[in-house]
Amino acid sequence: MPHNKIADRKGHQGWMKEQGPHFIFPGGGTMFPDGAAPYIEKLGQYIPLTGGTLRTALDMGCGVASFGGSLLSEGILALSFAPRDSHKAQIQFALERGIPAFVLMLGTRRLPFPAFAFDFIHCSRCLIHFTAYNATYFIEVDRLLRPGGYLVISGPPVQWPKQDKEWADLQAVARALCYELIAVDGNTVIWKKPDGDSCLPNQNEFGLESCDESNDPSNAWYFKLRRCVTSTSSVNGEYPVGIIPKWPDRLTRAPSRALVMKNGIDLFRADTRRWTRRVAYYKNTLSLKLGSPAVRNVMDMNAFFGGFAAALVSDPVWVMNVVPARKPLTLGVIYDRGLIGVYHDWCEPFSTYPRTYDFIHVAGIESLIKLPGSSKSR
Repeated sequence: MPHNKIADRKGHQGWMKEQGPHFIFPGGGTMFPDGAAPYIEKLGQYIPLTGGTLRTALDMGCGVASFGGSLLSEGILALSFAPRDSHKAQIQFALERGIPAFVLMLGTRRLPFPAFAFDFIHCSRCLIHFTAYNATYFIEVDRLLRPGGYLVISGPPVQWPKQDKEWADLQAVARALCYELIAVDGNTVIWKKPDGDSCLPNQNEFGLESCDESNDPSNAWYFKLRRCVTSTSSVNGEYPVGIIPKWPDRLTRAPSRALVMKNGIDLFRADTRRWTRRVAYYKNTLSLKLGSPAVRNVMDMNAFFGGFAAALVSDPVWVMNVVPARKPLTLGVIYDRGLIGVYHDWCEPFSTYPRTYDFIHVAGIESLIKLPGSSKSR
C-alpha cells in the first residue's frame, strides 16, 4: 500500500496519520477535517439519523470511509465506494478497519445495485459531475435512492467559488425531479426525494423523461446508464422511507419485493428459519469463529434473500451479500431488510483488494458452476 503517500497528502485533512508503528484515523475528510462526528451531528439537524427510519446508506467517493464507519453507531449501515485513483489504497484501509467498502466508480454503466436500495445517499467532495451528459449521473443516483430518501452533497459545486453554473444546474435537475430542498448549510445541500413518482414536467432543460415500463430498473449488471427516470410503479412493493418498517423490524418482515420469486413470501420465511438453524450449527458444532472479534468482514457469495446475514445481525460483523448476476434479482429484498450487497458474476474477480475478507461463505456452490437450464459447467 502506498501508505506514506496517502498520509502525506491527506494527513492535514484528518483522513489518516502515521503515529509510531501504526496508522490512526481521526475520522476527518476533505469537507470535515475536524472529524465525522460534528459533520454527522450537523446533518442530524435535518435528517432522521436516529430511531431506525434510515438504515441503508451509500457513500460515494468515500476516502478511507470514516463517514460510513461513524454511522455504524447510529444503526445505519453504509456501503462505501471509491475508484482506484491517485490515492490508491483508501478502500483497502477502509476494509482493514472493518468498514463496508469496495472499489467502484460511476462511469458508463449502472452501479451494481437494485432500484430503490438506499435510504440515504451521500457525496462529500466525491467530484462526480452529476449534471453531465444530460444529468445522467443524477438520474442514476435517483434510481438507487428509495422514495422519501435523502440525498446529501457536500463540496463542489455547492455554493463553491467559480462554480455558479454547475451549482445552478444541480439545483435545476433536483427541481425537475421534484426533490424537496431541505437545507443548504454552507457547502452542504440536503434534498428529499418525493414519496411517489417524480412530477417530471413535459419540458425541462435536460430532456428528462420517464423510463419505458419494459426497462427493469433493478437490472444492473453490465447495463448501460439510461437517461430516463425510474418510476415507482416499475418496482412492485411498498418501499418508501416512512412506509417501510423501521430498523430492526424490517429485518424479519417479508417485503413484497420477495414476490420476484414464485411463492416468494413463503420462501422468505423458510429461508429465514433455515439460516437461523444453520448459523447456530456453524457456531456450536463446527466451532467457527462467527460472533467473535476474530471475524469482522464477511461475504456471502450466493446470498438469495440474505438469510445468512440476517442470522448474524447480533454479531460484530458486516456481510457483503452477493447475488449472482444470472440468478433471480433478489438483491432488492436484501436491501428492504436493511442489509447491503451487490450483483456480481463469479466468472469475474470481485472488486476489492487481496485478503480483505475474514470469512467467505457460499451455499449452493453447484448452482454457481452450472449454466442456468443446462447440465454444462461454466
